[in-house]
Amino acid sequence: MRQVIATAGHVDHGKSTLIRALTGSDPDRFAEEKQRGLSIDLGFAWTVLPSGREVSFVDVPGHERFLGNMLAGLGPAPIVCFVIAADEGWSAQSSDHRDAIAALGIDQGILVLTRLDLAPDGFEEVLAEARRELAGTGLEDAPAVGVASTTGEGLDALRDTLDALVATAREPSAQERVRLWVDRSFTIGGAGTVVTGTLAAGTLTRGHRLELCGEQRGGEVTVRGLQTRGDAVESIGPVNRVAMNLRGIGTDEIGRGDALLTPGSWATSSLLDVRRVGGAGLADAPAELTVHIGTAAVPARVRPLGEDHARLTLSRALPLRVGDRMVLRGSGSASVRSGVQVLDLDPPRLVRRGDGTRRIRTLETMPATGDVGIEVSRRGAMRREHLARTGIHVPSQLPTSVRAAEDWLVDAATLEDWAARLRARVEADRRADALSPGVPRKAAIDALDLPDPVLLDAVVAAADLRFWDGRVQDAQETSGLGAAETGIAELERRLGDAPFRAPEADDLVQLRLGARELAAADRQGRVLRLQGEVILLPSSPALAMRELARLPQPFTASQARQALGTTRRVMIPLLEHLDARGWTRRVDAGHREIVR
Repeated sequence: MRQVIATAGHVDHGKSTLIRALTGSDPDRFAEEKQRGLSIDLGFAWTVLPSGREVSFVDVPGHERFLGNMLAGLGPAPIVCFVIAADEGWSAQSSDHRDAIAALGIDQGILVLTRLDLAPDGFEEVLAEARRELAGTGLEDAPAVGVASTTGEGLDALRDTLDALVATAREPSAQERVRLWVDRSFTIGGAGTVVTGTLAAGTLTRGHRLELCGEQRGGEVTVRGLQTRGDAVESIGPVNRVAMNLRGIGTDEIGRGDALLTPGSWATSSLLDVRRVGGAGLADAPAELTVHIGTAAVPARVRPLGEDHARLTLSRALPLRVGDRMVLRGSGSASVRSGVQVLDLDPPRLVRRGDGTRRIRTLETMPATGDVGIEVSRRGAMRREHLARTGIHVPSQLPTSVRAAEDWLVDAATLEDWAARLRARVEADRRADALSPGVPRKAAIDALDLPDPVLLDAVVAAADLRFWDGRVQDAQETSGLGAAETGIAELERRLGDAPFRAPEADDLVQLRLGARELAAADRQGRVLRLQGEVILLPSSPALAMRELARLPQPFTASQARQALGTTRRVMIPLLEHLDARGWTRRVDAGHREIVR
């Protein structure tokens, strides 16, 4: 198992020195950092623990001026190594970093008290203070180790404790969709553009395409090569530090704060409603703040919705999901203002008087992980795929308020409204024309303004209607045929007396029954129309079979005609109808037999 751990803690408390002692690598990458002994940007190193497990470190700057860089390192990391100098104790940036950890919801970690050689008796006191300060963050009971990085004291115990922590850490799925926040972009001669980041979930594979959600551009890029911990790999899963050589993009088109995604699997949004999860209340939040998520830092306009909720309008769309944790801070501020959690990636517009108050009441009841019933109810109907892209789980057992229709989920009340409107439309069509074959499918879709034609099937079923020849009609239609009722009734009487004596054309004219009237009667099951406009009763095929079964098998069409007392004009279409139903079959060109 592999894991990624980010450091946190006050400036000059020995984070980089600790990583150097653990890994043998210097996480400070810039000459200025080495000259000043001060980390100003993210550093990276890795090591193998006693069990053989591999762990990578993202070393963050502790100085208040580099809080944005710190958040970029901490944001994607699942585990934190919180560093406190034993000879100084809890300090100003210790609180800033604690607030960031709480805002991001990181609850897996370890406390490391450094410079133990300078305060050999201060371990217990500083640890107790740290646990008090970390109360409520999820790290107050984290394992703790004291070390002296310069002498090596405690490093073996720290490696063992890290081993145990990694072994019990939550293990994300390699099958999840990828969202890799880029923290570096650079060029390597002969390789082109290379980006790095922490792969927190999902799998990357050489040759696969990824979707770029970036500040400069979007579109797809191809993974030309993959590396982790200096080794080239064909495929890699979580949790890992990853370097990717990308085809089709320049280093000036991708950078820190951009995200590489599984294509088509993420919702992007620049308008979202959030809930406070720590820090200052939102009621008096400034009109503009900076939003930090992953490695991104994006300016945002803020509309408070009470003390605990707000609407954020980001300066650019980001790939987000319901439940994501974010950090809010003032532009240029050296401290975290608030932590928030995403509740809605597609919130309704607030334009009418009272909309804001009503929205506050709704947000107060919304679960942090999203709710299928709430989402579907608000929109009337949603694709399952849209819910999945926003990170909302669709249970196999749907809420009673939700109906499934193909790949759509429909609000039960909305479905019933559609059904009532469709019934009214069909009834109005019938009243206007008793011979109407029904409402055309497209007209029904347009009348209901359905978001997708496939939903009409569910509406028809809910309305107890039916489809016939591309039209929607009453499934229980027995209300007669208007002016044609008299002629059809007389035709039924005649055929009842002589089932196989089909009316001639002149008979139909006399009865005032044209093609339209006969089609309507056929739809209602009053007559059976065969080829050549041969009109019989629906019971005629069964009556014919009774007589044909008495004939020697096989039989000819002439023998069948004589048995039924009818004409060749009637007999041939009737036999073809029986063939089509599988009741009779041809033996040769001149004979048929009953199918037993």
